[in-house]
Amino acid sequence: MRPVFFALLLLSSFQSNAWASSDPFDTLSLVPPKPMLHAQSAIDDPCPEAMPDVALDLLDVVNLALCNNPQTREVWANSRVYAAQIGVNKAEYLPSANLNASGSRSKTDSNPSVDQSRIGLTFSYLLYDFGLRAANLEGATQMLVAASATQDSTVQAIFFAAVQAYYQEQAAIAALDAALESERAAKESFAAAEARYIAGSATPADKLQAQTAFSQATLNRITVAGNLRNAQGSLANMIGMDANQKISLVPANTAAMPDEFEGDVDALIKEARQRRPDLQSAAAQVKAAQASIEAARAAGSPTISLAASADKYKFSGSSSRGSSIGINLNVPIFSGFAPTYRIRAAEAQLDTRSAQYDKLRLQVALDVWTAYQELTTATQSLRTTADLLDSADLSARVALGRYKAGVGSILDVLNAQSTLASARQQRIQSTLNWNINRAGLAQAVGSLDAGLLQTLSDLSNQAIEDKSPKKNQP
Repeated sequence: MRPVFFALLLLSSFQSNAWASSDPFDTLSLVPPKPMLHAQSAIDDPCPEAMPDVALDLLDVVNLALCNNPQTREVWANSRVYAAQIGVNKAEYLPSANLNASGSRSKTDSNPSVDQSRIGLTFSYLLYDFGLRAANLEGATQMLVAASATQDSTVQAIFFAAVQAYYQEQAAIAALDAALESERAAKESFAAAEARYIAGSATPADKLQAQTAFSQATLNRITVAGNLRNAQGSLANMIGMDANQKISLVPANTAAMPDEFEGDVDALIKEARQRRPDLQSAAAQVKAAQASIEAARAAGSPTISLAASADKYKFSGSSSRGSSIGINLNVPIFSGFAPTYRIRAAEAQLDTRSAQYDKLRLQVALDVWTAYQELTTATQSLRTTADLLDSADLSARVALGRYKAGVGSILDVLNAQSTLASARQQRIQSTLNWNINRAGLAQAVGSLDAGLLQTLSDLSNQAIEDKSPKKNQP
């Protein structure tokens, strides 16, 4: 019998290793693609292991975040788990076969050695179960739908966070440029005040006020530079790199004016309820809960199976063979009321999932409404701050020119420069708000994708092309 045992063990090991890597039900085709943007990028490998040695645009940043963030890897793994569970439930429709063997040697006073062995093959096939397998398969299918939608929702969240981190750093870069310009202007004012003081046409107070303003501008520049370093570290962390990793970015939108934002908020809410992946996940979980009720009811029903077996038996040199085939009917009679409470639990779970779906459906409408209003406000603010910046810049130039000509006061110059610095910051903040709110509305609707990034990139390119020295002169 030993050769038989070894043969069975080798056969079992080979079967386990061979089937472990196979996919007879093609469940991997049901798994959503690995999270990444399938769009043209400056990076050859969309998911590189090391930081690319090129300037990154918004598309590159989002791609790296989706590839490297642990949350996207987690939800993708969960989708594969539920896809495999579909294979487990499909396997219930197939017959099962088992090969077993046994052998022993016994000794008695009358017979010092008795050998006996048995080898047999059993076969079973479930013919009918009143819908239990179908309900389990439907539940597994809906859970995969829910997992896929959850993956999409997580991708949207990471996508939006990457957009935020990208524009936060761009805003910090613009803020540092503005701080440097304010510092340069304050230094120029201080130099003008000092020149007039030496010439005897300005008071010591003028010089001291200009010097104080210059020192304040320098301090502000130092603070803004620190904020930029923090923003750079946050962006590196978002795309899966160490915070001290140096990252070069392509210049983003700082001057281009978007078209006047208009949209039908009712249509956007309707679209969001069709596209939002978290709402789709909630709907799939409701269907999975309904399937669980059917499975709980079918679990207490009879089953009909086909069974067959064949075996060979040896005992003290003699052998015999046997085989059987038949139909098995299994009728549960009493299980201590457990099926009743399983059904009640499944029905209560359905009520829970339905309530969660209704709650999320209302939240979707609120998300779209809030994001819509924020983008409308941001668009209007972006246009207003452009006019504010132009007028403040002209006012500062005029005030400094008048002071240098000896017909204006240092207070007029300092106030105008302070207003200009504030206008620059408001312009930077309004640009940041517009870019983020544009992505926020897309996320609320469920349409945050590479197309939006292309729109924002087009605006950035327009901004770079439109940059030119100002023509307004004092």
